[in-house]
Order: sequence, then C-alpha cells, then structure tokens
Amino acid sequence: MKKILLISVLFTHLLWAQEELKHEVFFETDEFEVTETEQSRLLVFLSEIENLDIQKISIYGFTDDRGSESYNLALSQKRANSIKTTFSNHEFDESLITNVDGKGKILLKLIKEENVNKIRGLNRKVEIIVSPVFPPKPIVETKVKTAKETLEGNIKIGDNIVLDNILFQTGYSYLLPESKKTLEEIAKVLIKRDDIYFTIQGHVCCTQNSRDAIDRKTNKRNLSLARAKHIYDYLVKQGINAKRMKFVGMRRKFPLGGEAKYDRRVEIMVTYVSEIN
Repeated sequence: MKKILLISVLFTHLLWAQEELKHEVFFETDEFEVTETEQSRLLVFLSEIENLDIQKISIYGFTDDRGSESYNLALSQKRANSIKTTFSNHEFDESLITNVDGKGKILLKLIKEENVNKIRGLNRKVEIIVSPVFPPKPIVETKVKTAKETLEGNIKIGDNIVLDNILFQTGYSYLLPESKKTLEEIAKVLIKRDDIYFTIQGHVCCTQNSRDAIDRKTNKRNLSLARAKHIYDYLVKQGINAKRMKFVGMRRKFPLGGEAKYDRRVEIMVTYVSEIN
C-alpha cells in the first residue's frame, strides 16, 4: 500500500513539474501598449516564473473580430512584440522566447447579445505560455579564483574583478540572500586593502540593444546604476572611505555569454593603487 501511495505521489509530482504556466494580458481597442493594470498583473506573473529553469516561452497576440484581416494581423503582432519587450526590459533571456506571433482575430462567439463587448474585450489579448525544463538541469560547480582571493593578491590599475556570487533579484537592486555573506567578506578585505581605489560597475542582463533594464522598484530605466549604488552604499556603511569609490551603470554593454543570472552582476574596476610603505 505504501509503495502504491509513493508511486502515485511521484507520478503526480512529475505531471506537475512538466506543467506549462500560462498568463493572458488584455488590451484596449486598437491599442498595443500595455495598460498600467495589466502591467502590474504581468509583473506579478514574471515574479512567479523568474526563478524557474525555463525551456521556452511562447507569446501569441490576438485581436477581436473587428477590422480587416491585414489590420488585425499587424495589430496582434504589435501586441505580441510589446510583451516580448516587457520581458526584455525586466531581464528575461530573449533566447528563451521561441515564438512571438500575431495570430490575428478571434471569431466572436455570441452567448447573449449584451455580452458582445465583454467577449470582444477578452479576445483583445496576448497569451504567454512558459514551459519549464524537466528534469531540471544539474548544477555544475566550477572552481575559480574568487573576488576575495583576487583582492587579497597583487592588484594593478585597470584590473576588473567580478564580484562572484553577488547576484541580484531579477528586475531589482536587491541581493539574493545567498550573496550577503560573500559581500560581507569582500567588505572586510576592502577595509584592509585601503591602498585600492576603485569604480563599482553595475550590469544587467537580457535587454535589447545594450539598453539598461527597468528597476521595478522605481520604474526607472537605470537598474544597472541602482545595483552599483546598492553595493556602494553598503560598503560606505561598513566603513570604507567614500573617496576611494565611485559607482556607474554599465547597462548591458558587456554580457558574459553564459547564464542570464550571471549578467545581473557588479564588478570592481581598480582605478588607483597607492604605494604601500
């Protein structure tokens, strides 16, 4: 009996693990810009999927039955494109988006005459389908020299040091919990190495044309700068002289080419090393 129960639980888990996640965004008549209400709903959905191991994302645009066929196809494509842009602006890897298609009109299915406007409103939409990877990819750990080890060694002007394991929540300048201990260790080293002057460089992932990402907290397109300032403010609080530091936002000029989460990063560029007596 216990074996049957265990098999049943495992089977249910496998079905759940492979289940697609879906979301719909609704639009005003003849519009393809996302309204404030729908944007808020979409951001909640993004927050629900941002930590998933995603295989692919499909985006399909639709219109109501009014307008010519060519007009509806063009409008539905614009709606799909606007949602793709929202994903990009909020640091979702575009390579995961395999379909961005305008499907044109949805035929009106009348139930009652007074429901016409409501039904048409529900047909003016974009459907988002997110397919998780199953089984999840194995975690591969590689041994590299850490930022702490680098800072404790020989440093010269122009050195660029990636602060390893300083990872940020998607769309925010907030650190992930597992990164806080690493930042504490780096701060302790920088307090001792008062011969080093440096610029803190913030980065984002996944935006189009090297643009900065939108900071969900402020709704401003300056997330890379906000991330750099977050680290700057923390180091000042830990007792590091502010005169030794500057902070800048690098937008998405220098992607690392690996997993998207590693582009949500901060680097230290050494600008001056004083002589130690």
